[in-house]
Amino acid sequence: MNLAHQLVLASNSPRRQQLLISAGFVFSVQTKNVPEDFPSAMPVADVPVYLARKKALAFKEEIKDELIIAADTVVIIDGQILNKPADEQEATQMLSQLSGRMHEVITGVCLFSRDKTFTFSDRTEVYFKSLSAEEIKFYVTYYRPFDKAGAYGAQEWMGMIGVEKIVGSYFNVMGLPVHLVYQYLQSWDATKE
Repeated sequence: MNLAHQLVLASNSPRRQQLLISAGFVFSVQTKNVPEDFPSAMPVADVPVYLARKKALAFKEEIKDELIIAADTVVIIDGQILNKPADEQEATQMLSQLSGRMHEVITGVCLFSRDKTFTFSDRTEVYFKSLSAEEIKFYVTYYRPFDKAGAYGAQEWMGMIGVEKIVGSYFNVMGLPVHLVYQYLQSWDATKE
């Protein structure tokens, strides 16, 4: 894809980087330390777009001809967000909560250049089988999922043995709805917001 802008992914996530590479994008990676806080009264479904926009706008003072791609993924169950677990105990608790149930994964994305800002999100339903205490312990011990929202990676062992069904984009669960990123970047230079 030929763009008039140099793409910059504002994420250290190896999964997002790999997804963009696999989709044929040429980009660089730049990140800023942006606090991932949000207004307490904000509906949970709005949080990912809010945080993605916050991450993108952190580049506002220095952006020239680049087009920033920023994203944030949340796991939602029982009306609450499961963030990245702090330790083994929290990871075990999260996976126990997800066991045998459906949860939502929402990724918010912000595309940002000097003359335009565009945000969107994608929602996927993920259905987990009932997990045994041994399966949860094995995964947490050997895969250390402390950098993943909801304490699991769909592309890892837990996703392979635990996820029974996904309704929506699998890549969204991995952290980036690539099909939508591609779609919006295709028309980026033709439209102004």
